[in-house]
Amino acid sequence: MKKNLLIVATAALLSIPCFSSASAQHIYVRIGPPPVVVEHPGRRPHPGWVWVGGYHRWDGARYVWVPGNWVAPPRPHAEWVPGHWRHEAGGWYWVEGHWRG
Repeated sequence: MKKNLLIVATAALLSIPCFSSASAQHIYVRIGPPPVVVEHPGRRPHPGWVWVGGYHRWDGARYVWVPGNWVAPPRPHAEWVPGHWRHEAGGWYWVEGHWRG
């Protein structure tokens, strides 16, 4: 009986939608990002792979360049939407890149 109750309770908890509060909040940086570094990706290593360009990441004290790389799309016809820094009254915050389609 207790085992069945535990299974039902676990299933009920897992069915509750989870929303990350991190997605609704931004970490603001008061200093704007430096200019994007011009990269030269070279030849595509495999047919269909996509170049995901580098970006400046905030490490808590300064911006650090993260180089781009070639990646295989997660599904056919998926398009990479690059991440970017957005400015608001509170400062600059990072908008993650993602696959579309």
